[in-house]
Amino acid sequence: MAISLAALVGVHSLHLTKAGLAETTWHHDINWVAVTELEDPQRFLNGGELVLTTGMRLRSAFEQRRFVRQVQRAGAVGIGFGIGLTHDAIPPALLAEANRWGLPIVEVPYETPFIAIGKLVADAQSADHFAKLERLIAGHQILARALLTGGGLAELLKHLGGMLRTDIALTQFTAQLYNSTKDHPTADKWASYPVPTGRRDACTLWVRHPFEDSGIIGYAQNLISVELNNMVKQRQAQRALCGQVIEDVIQGALETSEAQRRLAGVGVNSTRKNVVLLAVSAAHHKALVSTSVPQLLEHEVAAAVGKDLVVVINDDGAGAPALARSLSDHLAEAGIHATIGIGGAYTKPNGLRWSYFEARDAARHGLPVNEPERLSLTSLLLASEDVPLADMAHESLDPLRAFDAAHGAELLTTLESYLNNNGSVAAVAEALTLHRNTVRYRLAQITELTGFDPAVTADRVQLWLALAVARLGARQG
Repeated sequence: MAISLAALVGVHSLHLTKAGLAETTWHHDINWVAVTELEDPQRFLNGGELVLTTGMRLRSAFEQRRFVRQVQRAGAVGIGFGIGLTHDAIPPALLAEANRWGLPIVEVPYETPFIAIGKLVADAQSADHFAKLERLIAGHQILARALLTGGGLAELLKHLGGMLRTDIALTQFTAQLYNSTKDHPTADKWASYPVPTGRRDACTLWVRHPFEDSGIIGYAQNLISVELNNMVKQRQAQRALCGQVIEDVIQGALETSEAQRRLAGVGVNSTRKNVVLLAVSAAHHKALVSTSVPQLLEHEVAAAVGKDLVVVINDDGAGAPALARSLSDHLAEAGIHATIGIGGAYTKPNGLRWSYFEARDAARHGLPVNEPERLSLTSLLLASEDVPLADMAHESLDPLRAFDAAHGAELLTTLESYLNNNGSVAAVAEALTLHRNTVRYRLAQITELTGFDPAVTADRVQLWLALAVARLGARQG
């Protein structure tokens, strides 16, 4: 262990004697021993040294006092004055000045070489460093064992808190992954350490003051980073598995009993009401399907369906908006700009399909959080196994797509604008910057190519449903 002046004087083999009255730094650890015969050694000192001198150049009282002041200003813990060479005793002026500034003085007899003092201090420093290194290695082993034996982040952080004898927290965006106390970490009372992962799952490790870091925190950061990357891979695999089941249910490819069994296998109880939260992000869809979710949703079933993130929550619909806002805020904090659609609350596998299509239909509105419209006709028809609506949509719109591609026309755009403007030719002409006769001509072409007249109510409903299905199909793909 590091040694102090008081302990050094207690080493009988050195025959050191305390001189003067000062004890300000008497019990402070000695960082190093500096031997000097300079009149002004201040610029060669870093603080914490025991300065050894024989006073060879300190002939006058003025020089002796100035030497003490320079050593004290440099932050030394004391002066060891060697007698029997230049001075038979410690000069009174030097001793008086040391008492004045509170700097301890030790008398070193002629028989004691300065190197013996330096060696003793160096050995103490080495032993202290070795002891710290042993503790650090032992700490590394404890933390690694906590993680490798299946304890996960919680067990690792519990041991880390015990080593530092303080509270520990780990946050990830808006979520707290771990907290040993109920207090929320704040910058004034906690130290923060970033845990980079190379992904969007970066976390912050919080350690409450006071604590002493011997290097174990840096090792803990590395372990946490490794575990976070493992969690991302596990999350991706789990969501891919859940996504396969939910996609089969959405497509109506399973019998009811088989759908219930497979949903139960991934954690969805379809005998109770479930709500689908659908997160859509064109810009960040790769990060979206693998990123974490807020703490409120961490026990819910999350799945990657196409390029979207689906979260199935067991809820009667009342709590869904708050959970959707929590998900939206969490994703925004992670730098993922997403649109959240909320489905209705239904039982049974077919109800999950309804909820999914309602959520997709709601997400089309483009707000950060979008609640479902009451009894969305499009969603119900899409969810029905008996209505081949997708086939109808292709049959109705493919002639228009082919014509637009071949002639550079905009019949689909014109049709969508006409339906959105409630059949007003004037409104379409203004929105698309066209002459009204051009709009009428295009509508005639649409009628000729599809066999449906947009001016006729029944045909207009057919075309509107076809466009709605096309939009939803594009989002799902």
